[in-house]
Amino acid sequence: MPTVVFNADDFGLSRGVNYGILDCHLHGVVSSTTMLVNMPGTRHAVALAHQHPSLRVGVHLALTIGTPLADNVPSLTNQFGQFRPLLEQRNERLINPADVLREWTKQIETFLDFGLTPSHLDSHHHIHNWAHLRPVIEELAAVYQLPWRQNFEEMPRQTQLYTEAFDERFYKQGVNHKELDTILDDHKGVQSVEIMCHPAYADTTLTSTSSYVRERLKETDVLMTYTLPDGWTLK
Repeated sequence: MPTVVFNADDFGLSRGVNYGILDCHLHGVVSSTTMLVNMPGTRHAVALAHQHPSLRVGVHLALTIGTPLADNVPSLTNQFGQFRPLLEQRNERLINPADVLREWTKQIETFLDFGLTPSHLDSHHHIHNWAHLRPVIEELAAVYQLPWRQNFEEMPRQTQLYTEAFDERFYKQGVNHKELDTILDDHKGVQSVEIMCHPAYADTTLTSTSSYVRERLKETDVLMTYTLPDGWTLK
């Protein structure tokens, strides 16, 4: 029987995000999440993860939100020492892959220092799928032997995958029960699929950090009331 993983991104962004994800795990279909380790809600997320070990937690690697954890990664930051926005980080002429490797290694090691065992790796804004960062992914895959979210532009060598397929349509206008049924129907031929989601409750940190707020509230409602169609099981 094929399996589906509802993975909630942005664990650690804020307390409201953390509680939304946890409720969708305890009372809904979310079984997996990935944590930002450089945000105001990170320590709160770590505490919740220790309290609820049934929730699988991976690392949501960041380059476009917050500030770096590693020293000396100048190609990744603006004049204020914060990560540059998405469009600038996409520019291969600006970004130094060695800085990315240093920063993401630090983020993974920080997660491990929390006493948690990562389930898998993905990235904020899907940065890990960019072809020019493939050598970074291959190095991290070799060192940590962890599976990655399957949405690569070009498949890195010797990289484990978290699921066979990945779907990001449960987002914005796609946040409804019917869209989830459609996604699963479209993936009938695979053994496993990950559906990305972003449940949350609104708080001041979230509203000041993200433009995607109202939809997160709707996601929380849908994910706590969704029933899997016959032929699928949660992973």
